[in-house]
Amino acid sequence: MFNVLSWLFPKLPFPDQYTVNTQQIPTRNIRCILQYRGSAYHGWQKQPKGTTIQAIVEDCLSRILNESIRIKAASRTDAGVHALMQVINFRTTSSLSTEKIWRGLNSLLPKDIAVIYVDDVISEFDAQFSAKKKTYIYLILNTTQRSPFLERYSWQILHNLDIESMKKAGNCLIGQHDFASFMGAGSDVKSTVREIFRLEIKEFSPLIIIEVEANGFLKHMVRNIVGVLIEIGLRKRHWEEIKTILDACDRRMAGINAPAKGLFLKEVKY
Repeated sequence: MFNVLSWLFPKLPFPDQYTVNTQQIPTRNIRCILQYRGSAYHGWQKQPKGTTIQAIVEDCLSRILNESIRIKAASRTDAGVHALMQVINFRTTSSLSTEKIWRGLNSLLPKDIAVIYVDDVISEFDAQFSAKKKTYIYLILNTTQRSPFLERYSWQILHNLDIESMKKAGNCLIGQHDFASFMGAGSDVKSTVREIFRLEIKEFSPLIIIEVEANGFLKHMVRNIVGVLIEIGLRKRHWEEIKTILDACDRRMAGINAPAKGLFLKEVKY
């Protein structure tokens, strides 16, 4: 059985090459590592309507540091998506220690958001653009038995899945490709080319875990990939169709979008 505690209490790769001692300069660059359950939120990014994680964290930081704070995140998770290691950074003129920032944040944040690490980093560090790799995992509950514990964090599929065909299809996505067919509507990115370094499908019956590591992700990309893999696993598509879908660069070819509740941002590497 997989070690769920290693997800919930990850061994953080920090401090790292970006970490510095407390900066004795007018403006500091602070990095925080967050975990959150996304169920109650309209995603990460601030928006006019709906409660978002960014808005809550910025409000708490502004109160602690007594100045207006704007944060950048490694990944803008969608509504309902969770994070085991979200990385953010922000600028501040405050001299408050990183430990006091950490403690202060956790005292103000709601119970479904937590900060697990804080440090000072060099001015050039950017949570989004300094990232080299990002990893997402998706949980599938493949059983007819309902689970009141996993219902909020997985997509339940009642019929047995053809895992070998799903793995064959997943292997076709590894490498640098144009993933336009797997991008959700409403995105304004300049390029839809991304590189997937690793796509693994692991069985821990009745759980199936799909883990994807890439240099970046398009809007809804992982959920759309999972949706196609499930259709292949249910024998609604042949695994070789994934090549046609990829080459088409047409979202209409990819089919269903997996529910957000099963998706977790697992790790960001710098």
